[in-house]
Amino acid sequence: MSKIKLKETVIVEGRYDRIKLSELIASPMIETGGFRVFKDKEKQELIRAVAKRRGILVMTDVDSAGFVIRNFLRGIVPQEQILHAYIPTIKGKEKRKPEASKEGILGVEGIDRDALIASIRNSGAHIENSLPLVKGGGSAQADSEGLQNCTSDSENRYITKMDFFDYGLSGCANAAQNREEVLASLGLPKYLSANAMLAAMNCLFTKEEFEQYLSQR
Repeated sequence: MSKIKLKETVIVEGRYDRIKLSELIASPMIETGGFRVFKDKEKQELIRAVAKRRGILVMTDVDSAGFVIRNFLRGIVPQEQILHAYIPTIKGKEKRKPEASKEGILGVEGIDRDALIASIRNSGAHIENSLPLVKGGGSAQADSEGLQNCTSDSENRYITKMDFFDYGLSGCANAAQNREEVLASLGLPKYLSANAMLAAMNCLFTKEEFEQYLSQR
């Protein structure tokens, strides 16, 4: 089953949401860690940078906590750089949890595949390939206007640890300094580790875009 490729980076609340959506979406994701994002300045800076470059799609739960996080993100990201995907409000509990949430409704991790696809379609997100088939209908074609570096091979999109070594960003004497210079040029915290920076770059760039950025510095 092919996955949905989005222009935007997807913002989710936690690990289980990311795991669920990773079965369906082949795009970078950032976890807010729930309310921890309110105090995490580093995470906020990353979200701003990603939103400025490629836009973000917020896909939080539809309970009160999820809306608080959405509203916070609205306050730190310009309106034109943020989209919202709303899952349906369904009573129930996730299988891994012993009890339902306080509000008794399913979060992102508990929503079925077709409902998640519908929420993405309705969000206005820029889809770089055809949506997978959903029950009762055909597929939704990508809105390709303004999209760049559209590929059908996701393996060539992402920056790897070996790429970081080739770029001089890890495994060499000047790697730390090189990372600091690149991070500073992007307005990101200069103290990110190689692994943290790798995750951040995959949210900001495709592999081709990152190589172009490095060559132009």
